[in-house]
Amino acid sequence: MQDSRIARHGLVLLGCGKMGSAMLAGWLAKGLPPSAVWVVDPHPSDWLRTTGVHLNGDLPETPAIVLVAVKPQMMADALPTLAAMGNGETVFVSVAAGITIARFEEILGDRTPIIRAMPNTPSAISQGITAIVGNAHASADALDEAETLLKAVGEVVRLSAEVQIDAVTGVSGSGPAYVFHMIETMAAAGAEQGLPADLALQLAKATVAGAGALACAAEEDPSQLRINVTSPNGTTQAALEVLMDETHGFPALLSRAVKAATDRSRELANG
Repeated sequence: MQDSRIARHGLVLLGCGKMGSAMLAGWLAKGLPPSAVWVVDPHPSDWLRTTGVHLNGDLPETPAIVLVAVKPQMMADALPTLAAMGNGETVFVSVAAGITIARFEEILGDRTPIIRAMPNTPSAISQGITAIVGNAHASADALDEAETLLKAVGEVVRLSAEVQIDAVTGVSGSGPAYVFHMIETMAAAGAEQGLPADLALQLAKATVAGAGALACAAEEDPSQLRINVTSPNGTTQAALEVLMDETHGFPALLSRAVKAATDRSRELANG
């Protein structure tokens, strides 16, 4: 990142909460000079004050990228202050949920390069996945720059159309909460079968974390991994007969859950 366009022209980070802090830490670790970063945050953390970045000062007129990481409800106050950077070379990248590209174009100008991103909460520990999509003015180079920045907190995938963002929200954006609830319920079920509650929780967390890591590392797809650990008439098969029930098991339940999150994402985006 030391010789990138971002390093030469600067990067503005609007909002530096958990997500913004995780990204900033990743950029600095990869060699982006602190002097190339301007952070705007009304409540800077003690850590942020030690990074050497420009903090709540005058911004460059034409930074390479403005990364918008404020909460959606703060957008109406924060974004218009940057409107002068619109309709130019500055690329705006938003990780704010529910704010459409069209809304950004209304505020910044319809010739502004805009990239919308949907990360998830494991990004806070650089284990996330982020989907990105740009408007007609976001060049291939701009998308490459955005991908480089967002890889600081995990994987990045590209969408072919903004409409896919809602489904991404339903799967990976909201998905960590589904997994957290699965850990809760697995631990509770273990306690019901006689395990101490703290031990049941430890087993559940380690099992989900390990299975996820194996799914990412293995060459086989998840279906084959499931088959690999399912002995005929064994304990796992007994459990899967419950979980894979088409009416009451995971297939129907998760389909409804993902659809509900996707539908709600559309509703929020449409105001």
